[in-house]
Amino acid sequence: MTTTVAAGTAIGVDVEERTETAEQSSTAVLVAPDIPWNLVVWNDPVNLMSYVSFVFQSYFGYPEAKANKLMLEVHRKGRSIVAHGAKEQVEQHAVAMHGYGLWATVEKASSAGTGKGGARG
Repeated sequence: MTTTVAAGTAIGVDVEERTETAEQSSTAVLVAPDIPWNLVVWNDPVNLMSYVSFVFQSYFGYPEAKANKLMLEVHRKGRSIVAHGAKEQVEQHAVAMHGYGLWATVEKASSAGTGKGGARG
């Protein structure tokens, strides 16, 4: 933004002008909250259903009933959103699921789909 200010305006007198440039902070644009991300666990032909439930209980600390519900969703629907949160956190969960031998991916959460699964702190 440029502003011009006149220092004197008498007849026959030179008018002195001063120009100021205001700088905007680029960090002001970065105030939007982080969009949530989902951890999706996919069905596979290798792991037993009991093992998938065990992983959800041991890693996420889910109660047996919730772990079984998510495992059945993986089995019947082919996938389940088992956690959501900040991108970096969800990526860490995906790496952990890979360590357990499960197929997991990270996806951007839609406004309608963020209520599924659970968030692990």
